[in-house]
Amino acid sequence: MDAAGAVGRAGELVRWAAFGCALVPLVLLSCGSSPARALGTGGGIALVTAVCRALLRHCERGAARPDPHGSTGPHRGRHGRTGTGAHRGGRRHP
Repeated sequence: MDAAGAVGRAGELVRWAAFGCALVPLVLLSCGSSPARALGTGGGIALVTAVCRALLRHCERGAARPDPHGSTGPHRGRHGRTGTGAHRGGRRHP
């Protein structure tokens, strides 16, 4: 998937979330819930949606940035070594 497709899908996801934020209070009101509870629930969902949107944008910016170290290889773990030594899960001899 290219970057434009990912951004388009993210935008579509945010639009559906906004639709849900508007729809939930209406459904709660139609089911007999109090207006205060419906508005509170809608506000809570809107807050969660806003936080998710901010995190999504942050992740998109991070994915679009080039690696500052220029390394394209896989991360090798905490100490950066490879191999099977005695401390790396190698076979023990009796």
